[in-house]
Amino acid sequence: MWNGAFDRRPALVARCAGADDVQAAVRHAREHGRPIAVRGGGHSVSGYGTGDDTLVIDLSPLKSAAVDPAARTVRAAGGLTWAELDLATQRFGLATTGGSVGSTGIGGVTLGGGFGHLMRRHGLIVDNLRAAELVTADGERRRVDAVTDPELLWDCAAGNFRVVTAFELDLHPVGPVVLGGPIFWPAGQAAAVLRFLRDCAPPTSRAWRSSPPRRPRCRRCPPSPCSA
Repeated sequence: MWNGAFDRRPALVARCAGADDVQAAVRHAREHGRPIAVRGGGHSVSGYGTGDDTLVIDLSPLKSAAVDPAARTVRAAGGLTWAELDLATQRFGLATTGGSVGSTGIGGVTLGGGFGHLMRRHGLIVDNLRAAELVTADGERRRVDAVTDPELLWDCAAGNFRVVTAFELDLHPVGPVVLGGPIFWPAGQAAAVLRFLRDCAPPTSRAWRSSPPRRPRCRRCPPSPCSA
């Protein structure tokens, strides 16, 4: 787990190389009465990607991304991070609403609804979800979309058990050069800054996005790869 706030000991870890492996892991857990946790990028702030005495289905080896620039869609495997997906789509000047941190996995953010930098213009991540390839709780593989099974597609984001092995997402022209980044002012200037933003950015504009500062929090994280 990337998120060091959770120190748990699973019984088994299934590092899945494909949907067949996921199917086999789900069936094994059913047959042996073993609770399941699903790990995508490992960032889960709630610790859902691991658990004591569980079978962890690790999707991180699933790393493919197939972009259709004409249809403006991408089929993204469930083990990708947002940085990896962005790299694949930006080769064609395309992107979708994605997590604001590149090292997070695409699965947890998408199935949680999905806030991101492009959401004012292009909606939440789940608004861009066209189809999903998944393994159901009874170990069956399915591909669902808004035509074949709209209820099961939207049920993916409702918290019920599904292991999504691939996502098909809408893409939009973005980049490859984007002007953006954090700008900070002293707290005493907040009123003046917010008035300026209100006057400068029309309420109907979808090209602007701002966020208030958050209270600093301490987390246990792995050491930086640059530290020795």
